[in-house]
Amino acid sequence: MRAVDIIEKKRDGLSLTREEIDFFIQGFTRGAIADYQASAWAMAVYLRGMNEEETTALTLAMAHSGQVLDLSSIAPQVLDKHSSGGVGDKTTLVVAPLVASLGLPVGKMSGRGLGFSGGTLDKLESIPGFRADLSKDEFIAQLKTRGIVVSGQTHDLAPADGKLYALRDVTGTVASLPLIASSIMSKKIAAGAHIIVLDVKVGRGAFMKTEQDATALAELMVQIGHGVGRKVAAVISDMNQPLGCAVGNALEVSEAIETLKGRGPADFVEHCLAVAAQLLLLAEAAKDEHDARAKLQAALADGRALRKFGDWIEAQGGARRVVDDDSLLPRAQIVGDVAAPRDGFIAEINAEEFGLTSVLLGGGREKKGDPIDHAVGIVLKHKIGERVTRGEPLFTLHANDRAKFGAAQARLLAAYAFSDAEPTPPPLIHKIIR
Repeated sequence: MRAVDIIEKKRDGLSLTREEIDFFIQGFTRGAIADYQASAWAMAVYLRGMNEEETTALTLAMAHSGQVLDLSSIAPQVLDKHSSGGVGDKTTLVVAPLVASLGLPVGKMSGRGLGFSGGTLDKLESIPGFRADLSKDEFIAQLKTRGIVVSGQTHDLAPADGKLYALRDVTGTVASLPLIASSIMSKKIAAGAHIIVLDVKVGRGAFMKTEQDATALAELMVQIGHGVGRKVAAVISDMNQPLGCAVGNALEVSEAIETLKGRGPADFVEHCLAVAAQLLLLAEAAKDEHDARAKLQAALADGRALRKFGDWIEAQGGARRVVDDDSLLPRAQIVGDVAAPRDGFIAEINAEEFGLTSVLLGGGREKKGDPIDHAVGIVLKHKIGERVTRGEPLFTLHANDRAKFGAAQARLLAAYAFSDAEPTPPPLIHKIIR
């Protein structure tokens, strides 16, 4: 079997066998298949797609390219959630400690930014000292002692996905349904979680632009999960505008902490409760959604979730004091408000443009291995459906380069649409697939 034959077969629109997929993924993991061949193969998959059998085979091949954790000795149920990628999506930073504060262990293998979407690990590494590169043994030990751990992909767990993930980000092959589904689910399977809630974004700031595509991705991942004995549900959530108000690594950490203190943006709080409630329901830790929400809101109100966040950050080497002093987070040198250009209601906010602008400012990667500027980003002052007057602050830019500040300002102003009539904001949650 040769890698080039497999690339050509997929290029021509033919289905790959399980053996061919295993050969390619194993060879890529070992280094026998080069990055440029894997890039060509990923582009063929992006253009030609994969059927359900191929996608399941790819998922399992990547999951079994390294060790697969068995967490049953730690707890009968270990929980995880995963987002398909969005703008301003700092949900893990709230949901993980919130659920863990109720005694349900959360073990998550997470990723870095892909394209215009921010990565959970990039956000967490805004916190001084935070370690995202835990070994398998450290992952298990922290889950056992603290009940919460979020780590990057180690060399032991799903190494094929770690390598392919980095290539996809810089080769224009991010927005592929089979590559997204197999990437997410291989990490979930390898990390050993028994219960998984998938947060699948839909809209202009998501990789899935239509509800039909988002539903197809969610159903595919739920089927893959069920096929390997996991309890899985998916929340289809809106990404036609940024989630919450902050876009950018340190800015999103600060907003997540404020949310855990009960002062988060309404849309972000509701989103976190919706995702967390599904985790409780799958774990049979609540009678119904009303009961789940009551338990979650109590954990927010009495400070349990915030304390668990501090425990988690401290366990991974981060500065626990950031909970009370966000000045410990990186700060941009240039911070300025940008005014609304006219009176009216905000009718549209192009979330994708906000994500791309964050990358332009330095908050994301344009090529593999690029450093991240954790301080830069944007904070929205208003969301869709709100009325603004000309001259009042529309958003605040955080930059470390004057030229980039100017370019970002122009680009973001063009990402807004205004109307004289009050528009209907997009729904926050489109549907839930159980």
